[in-house]
Formats: sequence, structure tokens, C-alpha cells
Amino acid sequence: MNVRTTLERLWVLAREGVRDARIPTGPPLRLGRRAWQFDVLVALALGITTVYYGIDNANNIVVREIAPGVEHVVPRPSGPGGMAFMVTLAVIASGAVALRRRFPLAVLCIVTAAVLATPQSVLRLTFYAFVIAVYSAAVYSPYRVTTLAALPVSVLLVGTSGNSVTPIVPNEYIALLILVPMAGAALGLRTWKLRTDEGRTRLSALEREQAEALRRAVEHERARIARELHDVVTHNVSVMVIQAGAARKIMETAPEQAGEALLAVEAGGRAAMTELRHVMGLLTMAGEGEETDGGADMADTAAELAPQPGLDQLDTLVGRVRDAGLPVDLTVTGPPCEIPPGIELAVYRVVQEALTNTVKHASGATAAVTVEYGPERLRVEVTDTGGRPGAGADTGNGRGLIGLRERLAVYDGTLSTGRRLTGGYRVEALIPLEAP
Repeated sequence: MNVRTTLERLWVLAREGVRDARIPTGPPLRLGRRAWQFDVLVALALGITTVYYGIDNANNIVVREIAPGVEHVVPRPSGPGGMAFMVTLAVIASGAVALRRRFPLAVLCIVTAAVLATPQSVLRLTFYAFVIAVYSAAVYSPYRVTTLAALPVSVLLVGTSGNSVTPIVPNEYIALLILVPMAGAALGLRTWKLRTDEGRTRLSALEREQAEALRRAVEHERARIARELHDVVTHNVSVMVIQAGAARKIMETAPEQAGEALLAVEAGGRAAMTELRHVMGLLTMAGEGEETDGGADMADTAAELAPQPGLDQLDTLVGRVRDAGLPVDLTVTGPPCEIPPGIELAVYRVVQEALTNTVKHASGATAAVTVEYGPERLRVEVTDTGGRPGAGADTGNGRGLIGLRERLAVYDGTLSTGRRLTGGYRVEALIPLEAP
């Protein structure tokens, strides 16, 4: 029973070994043009050398002294048949070297067979090709299991195929045989160092590019947040300043109107706080897994997650400006269509900034807002009739219109501003729309 179990285990191991031997451990090597050219040149040089050696040693008899006073005659193939046999072996072994990287195991088998068929007296015909084939199989073969089994078998077969008194490598070439691998190893080490330094340089350059991209992204995000804060704070605070000033002037003479103005100030403050939560919520929103404390926190989170203002809130915006004392007409023309939220927010900010400037710089004027839906673009125009500077007219920094141009440029939109011939100011935004 134990013998049977042992045999079954050996059979399973053998079957798994055969299966693993057929599975490559990596993709086949992709050779470049220079690699093919190099292998062909190596095969050609080796073939010329070995063929010449075979022709030169045909019909020769070598007598070597194997001991003092003892000579040994080394027979070599002779006649046209012997010469043709040696040339054929040299051509087969050398020609196979040209495919040493593409089919390393097949080349090893072919060259090993050629070595075994080579007479011991002329083993130089195929021995050098065998050394190259062994190296190529060890380095380039993707079938690692098969290679590890084939290499020792090939070396053992060649090493025990016979004992020749003719040295395979002449004594004068022994030093060269040692120095060439050393030079190759040194060259390989140098190449590896150069590639490592090159890889390290590329990695450093990539890290610098990533750091620069991160810096630009941070600057872009800071500019975007600054634009949002400018749009939110400037408009609402300007309206609040106008309403508070009006309430102060009429508080004694018309307390009811002063109370309405203060209600407008309160509404503007609430609107400013709501929009500030939209902006600051992007920076302070709780991460995943964090718990909120109480209903107040839930309400704040809901406010932060509320959608950004869009075209549907233009009526509310215009109403707040009317409450500040600026008569505004809102006109919408063309069939409304679905517009991306980003474009809606940009249009809202354009109207908000234009009306804010009118409140600050054209007190006593009237304004008109026109939103025109076109087949290929969305047109927004804000005009006023002109007036005198109001409260807060000297608090601007000129960044409002610049921010609007940058915001519209994201959607390939344009912003044109300037004074009207009939008096007043005009702001026009054109935003292309994608075809449905």
C-alpha cells in the first residue's frame, strides 16, 4: 500500500512537472533590429571561423605526446565526405546561434545534438556555439523549469561524450577565455549602472513634474475659491451696506421703511451665509466615517451639500437687488434648454457681479438683465442707465471682472464690458452650448 501511494505521488509530481514545464514564466522576448543584426553577425563570424577550421583540418593527422615517450595519433575526418560532414556540422551549429534569443531552448537542443555528433578530434567545430547556446538558454528562455532541467543534461552529455587528447581551447587562448567574460561582466555592470542612473534621473524628473502639477492645481483651486468668495461677499455685503445706509437715514422720519430695509439687510446676510457655506463646505466637509453631533450639525451639512445657485435663482437675486433700491427688469428669451450646472453658476455669477457693480457705482440708475437662449450659445446681458457712485464704491479691487473672464474661459465663453453710448454700463457674456 505504501509503495502504491508513493508511486501515485511520484506520478502526480511528474505530471505537474510536465505541465509546469510547458507554462512560460514570462512573455517572449521582443527583439529590436539591432539585437537581430548582432545575433546574425555573431552567427556569421562563428560560421566562417568554424567552417575554415573544418576545411583546414580535413585529411590531417595529428600526433600528440600524451606522456614522455608515448605518442597518440588523433584521426580526423578525411576525404570529401569528411570535409562535407564537418562543414555541415559547423553551419548547423553556427546558424542556430542567429536564433539564440528568439528560440533559446530549441537552439540549445540543436547545438547539443551537433556537439554530440562532432568527432572528438574536431570538437572546436561546435563547442563555441554550444557555450553561446547554454548562455542564451539560461538568460533568455521564458520556460524556466524546462531550462533548469535541460541545462545540466546538455552539459553532462557533452562533458561525458568522450575524452579527447586534443584540447578544445588552445593553451595560448586560455587567458583570452578568462579575460573576455571578465570584460563582458564589467561592461554589463557599467551598462546596469548607467541604466540605473538614467532611471533615477527620470524618476526625479517625474517627481518634480508631479510636484509642479500639484502646485499649479493648488494655485488654481485657491484662485477658484477666491473668485467664489469675492462673488458671494461683494454682492451681499454691498446690498447690505446700501440697505443699512438707507435705514439709518430714514429711521426717524419713516420707521416702517427703515424696518423693511433692515429686513432686507437680514435677508442679504442670510443669503451670504448660505453661499459662504457652499464655498467653505468644500474645505471643511466631514470625511467619510465621521459622525455629526446633533440636529444643528445635520442642518449645516445639508446647507453645505445644497446645490450651487443657477438660472432658476435669478429671480431671487434680482428681488434682493430691487429691495436694495435698484429697479431691475429681468427678461428671458428663447426656448429654455438643459444647461450644465457649471455654466448656470457662471451665468449667475455674471449677473450677480454686474448688478453689484451697478449698486456700488450707479446709485439712482435702473438696470436690465437679459438671458437669451440660442441654438448654439447662451447670451447674458446686464445694462444700467448710469448714476452716481454709491456707498462702498471705493472698496473694489478690480478682481471681479477678471474672475468672471477666467470663469467663462473654462467653458470657452467670452465677456465684454464697456460704457454705453446712451450712458451707463454694459456687461455681456457669450457661452457656447453643445449641440443636443
